[in-house]
Amino acid sequence: MERNKRDTPGQFTAMKTMKLYDQVERINNELEALGLGADAPLKVEDLTAFDQYHYLGTSAVDHAIEALGIDASSCVLEIGSGIGGPARYVAQRTGAHVSALELQSDLHRTAERLTRRCGLSGRISQRCGNILDGVPEGSPFDAILSFLVFLHIPERDRLFDVCRRSLKQDRSMFIEDFVLRQVPSVDERHALKLKVLCPYLPDAETYRSHLREAGFAVERFEDMTESWKDFTAERLHAFRANRSRNLTIHGEAITDGLDDFYSTVAGLFERGVLGGARILARRTRA
Repeated sequence: MERNKRDTPGQFTAMKTMKLYDQVERINNELEALGLGADAPLKVEDLTAFDQYHYLGTSAVDHAIEALGIDASSCVLEIGSGIGGPARYVAQRTGAHVSALELQSDLHRTAERLTRRCGLSGRISQRCGNILDGVPEGSPFDAILSFLVFLHIPERDRLFDVCRRSLKQDRSMFIEDFVLRQVPSVDERHALKLKVLCPYLPDAETYRSHLREAGFAVERFEDMTESWKDFTAERLHAFRANRSRNLTIHGEAITDGLDDFYSTVAGLFERGVLGGARILARRTRA
């Protein structure tokens, strides 16, 4: 498999312990089940049931569009763009240009193919890279988006410094992310690190402090915990209710891997370890 130069074999393998990121080409199985073959043109709405790796689907992206005032004149950076779902939705709905930055090369390649099939390559620049390497090409941007990605990045000072320098002055960043609500047990800490790729998780007040210290004004910090707890429980229930169908489409390895991941996250929310936050932070420091 071709890998981005930053995807060393060890790093690539480690990322795949989070089964949401393993065998991401499984979206092709879903499309084939809908009668959409490998070369068939696609519409964004053909994909939204499968390409939104965050919670609450495109309604969460709608919140970001509104909060950031994204329109056809906007140049937007999405950090951790996955297989391209939010970027395609933003580009189609608003006409904005989106620079979609994704670390994992297999997700990046899948995103490129899907974006091309949707006819949106002219509005989306798919880039494979690490935000910690410095401000991305096209900076400074009018807005930054990130959905459930910063939880994977423990170097918060460095991360938020690059984010600030990637934004125009007085423009904002929209983040959806996990926060810590109680100290995890040894087993829960292991699950967070291995299965959720979450090596460091601040509580809500520490998260606010990180942003302020990096030169952001925290304009909104909405507690999403109850909503996300319900979402993760319902996602697990629906996935298990459709096990026979999932086995037919994806096979046992993918089905069992996703079941374990969905169960782990739902359990961490149910036991009060994980919380959720929807954040709007404006750059205030040059």
